[in-house]
Amino acid sequence: MQNHHWLRQKYQAIFCYGGLITAITGLTILFPLIALIAYPEEIKLAWGFFLPGIFLVLVGLLLWYKLKNSSTSVTLQDGVIIVVLSWIIAIAFGTIPFITISGLNFTPAVFESTSGWTTTGLSTMDVSQASHIILLYRSTIQLVGGAGFAILALSAIIAPVSMGIAAAEGRSEQLVPNVRQSAKLVLNIYTGYVAVGIVALRLAGMNWFDAINHAFAALSTGGFSTHAASFGYWDSTAIEVVTIVLMLLGTLNFLTSYLLLTGKFANLWRNSEIRLQAFIVPLSIIILSLGVTSNIYPTLGKSIRVAIFETITALSTSGFSTVSYTNWNSIGWLVLIVLMLIGGGTGATAGGIKQFRIYALYRGVIWEVRRELLPKNAITEPDVWQGETRQFLSDRKLRQIGMFVFLYLLVYLIGSGIITAYGYSLPESLFEYASTLSTVGLSVGVTSPDAPAGLLWTEIIGMFLGRLEFFPVFVGLILIYRDLQTIIGLSILK
Repeated sequence: MQNHHWLRQKYQAIFCYGGLITAITGLTILFPLIALIAYPEEIKLAWGFFLPGIFLVLVGLLLWYKLKNSSTSVTLQDGVIIVVLSWIIAIAFGTIPFITISGLNFTPAVFESTSGWTTTGLSTMDVSQASHIILLYRSTIQLVGGAGFAILALSAIIAPVSMGIAAAEGRSEQLVPNVRQSAKLVLNIYTGYVAVGIVALRLAGMNWFDAINHAFAALSTGGFSTHAASFGYWDSTAIEVVTIVLMLLGTLNFLTSYLLLTGKFANLWRNSEIRLQAFIVPLSIIILSLGVTSNIYPTLGKSIRVAIFETITALSTSGFSTVSYTNWNSIGWLVLIVLMLIGGGTGATAGGIKQFRIYALYRGVIWEVRRELLPKNAITEPDVWQGETRQFLSDRKLRQIGMFVFLYLLVYLIGSGIITAYGYSLPESLFEYASTLSTVGLSVGVTSPDAPAGLLWTEIIGMFLGRLEFFPVFVGLILIYRDLQTIIGLSILK
């Protein structure tokens, strides 16, 4: 009976706070209906968004209203379950508009929804035939999914109860000591970036609709575009410069963004991720310029523009492109694969292994070499700066990072191997699954409307695992399975 009471309390809290996130998911699906103001002729498509959206809003608010007075605090393990269930619900119901409005079959529709919510940007749709409302929907779910908007909103509303949920989703860093205030600051920063990005893209030459969609996708490092040629459609230096700035802002840790906005430039430069970017970005641009683009594109200006844009889009995991990669040599593909695997900042909207982990491993290697040269009794510990905090890297922390990187590369090799088994070349497979697992969206043509269903599901799983960084998914599913076993056992005993 004690186990039964404990489980009841636990799942009351899970369904209560999960219900509020579900309601926010429903509002996200409803949001694209605002496009009907500018495109009233698409009113006939509204039901495809209205039905799943209003259903999630009503069910979510009902759960919240009925259970909020009986719910307890949320632990980290409870938060993991809420996050996993919330993401599954968002992807499942987010599939409906792609089936009902775009006419996609089930697997491509699930793929498109997963790619949107996880901010990957790989697509099986023909965007040239898509309605304005579905294009805005794709960008909106990237904006919300990228920042974990539902988690942040929940933190702003019911903190500190939601700390366990935020930590499970990878949003544990706080800008200020107060949890609610910190969440509001992040929401304000993100919203401000989006607003400025929309205006800047409009001034650079986009129309308002394209500016809104690409600001959403750039800040979320998502990569969905309203044109099949992505940014190659405009071939505009001004638009590319604005987008590069937005992609860099999107890939910054929110703590780093806060330092930037508050003028704490000394602390900003000490930041480990900024230092890593300051080394990787120029090096990659030089390699691509000298080894790839200068041999393909007619002018020096064009070759440098391509090298800069493709470097930033790969490292930030945004997934926009200005050119096709089919005529690039192996050096170019290798650089992009490495950049995609490294990825963006920890706690940002970007994917990948994350720059903090790469820098921490680098510091660990340097420390290990130095330790071998020091006297036996000497005590040292490597350190890194994150935000305004100096962190010392214990053996336990380095071991955790090492295990994550090992698991990441293992899944990467398995996924690449499966794609190869479908008949694609090894370079194509390595490129496409690096883009998938790091939620980037760059493609060399493997992902397409006529791709085998098994290949698309391999990518769906990779996008989901990459966005939630493996362990929350594994732990969440194990916890749900164990709780179900306990509930079944208690039912049998009754």
